[in-house]
Amino acid sequence: MHLARALLVVIVVVQFASTTLAKAYSDTASSLTKRVAALPDLYEATVTELQAGLNAGEFTSVDLAYFARISEVNLQGPALRAVIETNPSALAEAAALDAERKLLGPRSLLHGIPILLKDNIATTASEGMNTTAGSFSMLGSIVPGDAGVVKRLRAAGAIVLGKANLSEFAHYRGNLASGWSGRGGQCTAAYYPGQDPCGSSSGSGVSASIGLAAVTLGSETDGSITCPASQNNIAGIKPTVGLTSRAGVIPISEHQDTVGPLTRSISDAAIVLSIIAGPDPNDNFTLAQPNRVPQYTRALNTNALQGARIGVPRAVFLDPTYTGLDETVLSAYATALQTLQSLGATLVDPADLPSAYDIAASNNETIVLSVDFKVQIDAWYQSLYTNPSGVRSLEQLIAFDNTNPSLEEPANYTDQSILVASEATTGYNATYCSALAADYDMGRTRGIDAALQQYNLDALVLPAGGLTTVPAAIAGYPIVTVPLGFYPDNTTTQSAGPVTVYPAPGAPFGLSFLGTAYSEYNLIGYAYAYEQKTQTRLARKAYSAAIPTTQLSDILASSN
Repeated sequence: MHLARALLVVIVVVQFASTTLAKAYSDTASSLTKRVAALPDLYEATVTELQAGLNAGEFTSVDLAYFARISEVNLQGPALRAVIETNPSALAEAAALDAERKLLGPRSLLHGIPILLKDNIATTASEGMNTTAGSFSMLGSIVPGDAGVVKRLRAAGAIVLGKANLSEFAHYRGNLASGWSGRGGQCTAAYYPGQDPCGSSSGSGVSASIGLAAVTLGSETDGSITCPASQNNIAGIKPTVGLTSRAGVIPISEHQDTVGPLTRSISDAAIVLSIIAGPDPNDNFTLAQPNRVPQYTRALNTNALQGARIGVPRAVFLDPTYTGLDETVLSAYATALQTLQSLGATLVDPADLPSAYDIAASNNETIVLSVDFKVQIDAWYQSLYTNPSGVRSLEQLIAFDNTNPSLEEPANYTDQSILVASEATTGYNATYCSALAADYDMGRTRGIDAALQQYNLDALVLPAGGLTTVPAAIAGYPIVTVPLGFYPDNTTTQSAGPVTVYPAPGAPFGLSFLGTAYSEYNLIGYAYAYEQKTQTRLARKAYSAAIPTTQLSDILASSN
């Protein structure tokens, strides 16, 4: 009797345990399924979504490292060559930031968020990465330390994931295809095989477009944030010269260089700009900015265009004779103007720049950039603590390229005419000063400012291509760019370099909002309202082979 009772108890216990375990397994599986379903898709994930997941403990910054996604498409598969190198210290930095989050909470919205930097933005050599502008002449060089914007990113808790490819020396070497550097090879965009990525911040643009990092940084002298944003279906902010520090950024010109974000959304770009903007004693231009940097995230208002007066500069800037803009872009632009009106904007059309034809005919920008580049690149080389190549000047750089053709002058990428022309300049003479003054007159006094004042405007709007970037470049004024449209599938490809094409079927193009100095807050608001209304980015994805498949769920599964 006692034995039978004991056996009965055992049977009951086993049955209960089995049922309990089954339910627990079922609950766990259900919880895991819900958790995986809730994880953000890294192709589109926003900073706020990632930050929410990190704060909730759904994943860590170590989990969030994008190395597997980079590996899938960077040198393998479509070989986009968007990233030159990754940070060997990134995982250790991520682990430290994860621990800090648990103990103290996040420092900012960028705490534990991975970011890729254009390879002209310096990072301390002890971290394990190079800063080369894509040139072997600086491989292994030791920079004095982090760039000013990197210091701000680190203080905010961001993780430097690696360096993005670029047009060598920020496309200031010669008549070369966009996206090519000696170190990085030819970067191509992800919306059509072999598509021109545009601008010198090409790797940053491509990386942001398919989620190879949460956000990226680029730099612009004339078009190098605006154009990659346009041709990679992303958002970009080219800030006013002096809003973000250029200290520790391999230069072209202190009068036109500026550093800004390339992201998948205006909201992410606003988050990044709020952190990297501000004065830096190592960059005198930043000391002239307004005393208080706005929180640009407060500009994210879907009603921002209500009551805004937006100008349409038709003369020159919408003339295909000058710009090369085609019917596909101009038709999408016409539709965009209607959208702006539907969102409450008053369009002033035309609202032409008095200096438009002078800008189109001028060579002053070339004069200014050539002189600035020689002076400033010589100073950069001389600032390096060590440089294994031995290069210490622009003259020696030209000789280095010629002496190392397999590295720096492969077939179809031999030209360095811009370097040669810059080396021939003789410094800050009367010709230079006259050219700089003329640029400011054409870009500011008789350019953007004249149009804004004459027509009582808040901003100008143009397709991102053509000559749109030039007035803002020579003035040092801001541009905010968002997706506008895509070329149709029956588009005939056109050559854009030895192996690149543009336009092409499905290739993106963008819309740019321009304003006066330090008008980023308003421009961000206008761009955000348009972006949220149209959701153009979501209308088309990259071609399938260029879309990484690794997601957070894969990382979490492999770590369990």
